[in-house]
This record gives sequence, C-alpha cells and structure tokens, in this order.
Amino acid sequence: MAVYDKKSHKAEEFINHEEILASMKYAEENKNNKELIDQIIERAKDCKGLTHREALLLLDCEIPEENEKIFQVAMDIKQRFYGNRIVMFAPLYLSNYCVNGCLYCPYHAKNRHIARKKLDQQDIEKEVVALQDMGHKRLALETGEDPVHNPIEYVLDSIKTIYGIKHKNGAIRRVNVNIAATTEENYKKLKDAGIGTYILFQETYNKEQYEYLHPTGPKSDYAYHTEAMDRAMHAGIDDVGIGVLFGLEYYRYDFTGLLMHAEHLEAAIGVGPHTISVPRVRRADDIDPDEFDNGISDDIFEKIVAVIRIAAPYTGIIISTRETKESRERVLRVGVSQISGGSRTSVGGYAEEEKEDENSAQFDVSDNRSLDEVLNWLLDLGYIPSFCTACYREGRTGDRFMKLVKSGQISNCCQPNALMTLKEYLMDYASEDTRKKGEKVIEAELERITNPKVKETVKERLLKIEQGERDFRF
Repeated sequence: MAVYDKKSHKAEEFINHEEILASMKYAEENKNNKELIDQIIERAKDCKGLTHREALLLLDCEIPEENEKIFQVAMDIKQRFYGNRIVMFAPLYLSNYCVNGCLYCPYHAKNRHIARKKLDQQDIEKEVVALQDMGHKRLALETGEDPVHNPIEYVLDSIKTIYGIKHKNGAIRRVNVNIAATTEENYKKLKDAGIGTYILFQETYNKEQYEYLHPTGPKSDYAYHTEAMDRAMHAGIDDVGIGVLFGLEYYRYDFTGLLMHAEHLEAAIGVGPHTISVPRVRRADDIDPDEFDNGISDDIFEKIVAVIRIAAPYTGIIISTRETKESRERVLRVGVSQISGGSRTSVGGYAEEEKEDENSAQFDVSDNRSLDEVLNWLLDLGYIPSFCTACYREGRTGDRFMKLVKSGQISNCCQPNALMTLKEYLMDYASEDTRKKGEKVIEAELERITNPKVKETVKERLLKIEQGERDFRF
C-alpha cells in the first residue's frame, strides 16, 4: 500500500487513493458540523488557501447559511486577486490523429466515423489569420497523441509558424500547449520554443477508473501521465495547467485529487498550477455522455468552482465553450478568470466552416456565440475582457508570478494591461455596439487605478492606441 506523501514524485504517493477515501469519509461525517465549517470559512478569508480535506468538507457542506458564506468568500477572493478581469483565449486544433483508445473521446483510434485531419503549416497560417481577424492574442494548441502524424517536431514547427504570423494589427502573443504527456527532453524543447503554459488534463485521478477508460495506447500508463507536470517543471517550464474531466468519476473523488495535485506541485516543485480547468463530459461523435453516470448538475458545478477558488486563490480557473452561456455566467461570478470565445473544436474550423459529413470536432460546443458577442455579454455583466499576455512576455512566470499575485502587486500590472488590450480590440475588431460599451468601461475603470503615475501612463497609451500604435504593457 502506497503511503501519502505530497512531496513525493511518485503518482500513487502524491495522489494517494487511501488519503482520498479518508478525506471523503471525513467530509461526510462533518458536513453538518457548523462550528468546524465556520472555522474553515473564517480561515479561508485570509486567502492562504485550504487543504484538500478542508475544501472537500466545504464542498459537501449541507447547511444553507454556511453555503451562502462559502459563495461569498469565493466571490471576495476572486475580486481581491482578479478584480473583474476575464482573460480571453481560443483553442487551435492542429490534428485529430490519435493512437489512444480513450473511451470518452471521439479521437480514439478505433473511431471510423470521424474525419481524420492534420493541418500543414500553410493551413495553420490560414487558421491563425482567421483567429487574428477575430481579435485573439492567446491560443491553446491541441493535438491527438500520434508519434507518426503529430511528433514533437510538428508541434515545434507549428509554434514557430504561429508566432511568426503578423496580419494587419493582429499577432498571437502567447501560445499555450495542450498535448500528451511526454519526456523531459521534449518539455525542454517546448520551453525553448517559447510556450506559455503547458496544459494537461488528468481526466480522472482514480487509477482503476483511469486504466478502464484508457485501455490502449501510451496514455494508458497512469503513472507516466500523472507525473507529467513534474517532468515539465523539471525541464524548466514555469507555468503548468491541470484539470479533470468531470463526469468520468464520482466528482468528490476527482475534486479531491485535483487539489492534491495542486498541493503536490507547491510542495515538491515550489510553484502550484498556473491554471486549473474544469471541463465536463460533453456529447461528441461516437461518444454518448449518458454512458458515464457520474455527471454533475449546474448547482454542484458552481460550488466546485467556488471551492476551488477558495482552496487555490492564486490560480487561474478556466472554463471553455463546453458550457452554456447560463452555466458560464454562474461560474464567472464565483471564481472563473479565463474563458474561450468564438471557439471551434474541429481541425481547420476557423478558416473554413466544416461540412456536415466531415465532422472532426473533439466535442460539441454549447456556447456558439462569436468572440464579439461574448465580449459584448461580458461588458454587460460588468467584466473587463482582457487579451493581456504581458506576464509571460515580461518574465513574470512561475514563482515570480506567484509572489506578485500573493502580495497583491500583480493588480498594478493586470488592470492597466487589461484596459489597453481591450482598447486594441475595440479599435481593430469590435462591432459598434461592443465598442461603445467597451469605451464606457475603460473610462470608468481608469478612475479605479489608484497610482497617479500609472493612471497617467495608461491614458497616454490609450491615446497612442487610438493613433495606431499597439502592444503596450506594464
């Protein structure tokens, strides 16, 4: 039997099955212990985070008045660290060739329905130009795992192509990468290529369920997959993003494992995850989510996001277009800080609309609005859509980023950068209605900048953006 050790680099020790079961039992036994829950909530207000066991107790809490406090603390913490800024990104699918046999993913090797596609570098250029014409500055690269069709050299060439494309006023300033677990040597190559965050979803932390869901292919190796972030960070990648696919396993188990993984990275590497993603299983070609009986309601989903925000206050939380407009609105309020907009989950889906008989999408999108429609909606809700990539480009990554966030100093950069990148969007891409709403938001938010020198600099740069200059940052 493995012993729980969050500093260990062995998967079954830092994601320990017995510890998860013990945490679930503890939370079940104390979910109506008002005094204990109150103590945890009070301590959470210090914004130092919570242990996985404490967080699970808050998630399981059944006392209505305590749940109201939990949501309020989550909203207060989000406001303290992220304000009303929402970072925008888009996924870019390079290839759906895959050798794995994942039971929940339409890319699985035995699926003969899906149209297999791979973008060459000219195709990628067309996709990136289309994304730039929408206004995007930050991408998340996605590929299936296939050493023949999608070798690391292909990914590196694609990154180089993306960074090299300048179209009108458009430029992709940050490329995050979501590819299969790989070697430390390959992670060093990704680092040298200038990636932002390396993202890899665990899917589920339950080893037995993981192995059932991944019967064939390289991804079937639970330990190799679970230990990928250790290799990536040892290779010099400063920022990593973790996540589970809620619905594959009982949510309490994966919620606990997710926070244990975050604790492990903090304890063993010195830096917790830069982002945590919270996707839910969605219908896709050859995949019926009803086959998985662990689906969660919107109410539970909202509470999961709220408690993650409390437990990992410094970490960005990402929600994709898997979720509906209504679901996204709920979780934005309590913790989400990054969302996608105008997304296509098919290979080559931005430059050309896919034919009905050539489906290559990984999953069905629930929010089909354009990027401009999403921004218009965010502005109506009182948020500042941000296309900022400054921290990565200024070297504020890893422990340097976390120190700034934990001290509260990062807001001195984030707020001005959000306003300036929003201004770029308004000048170059926005509809007239979005532009008017955005200008009002910028005018109001300028007054909230407390540093007189920063405020004056931002005003000067906003004027220069109106005159055609681009890419200012703090």
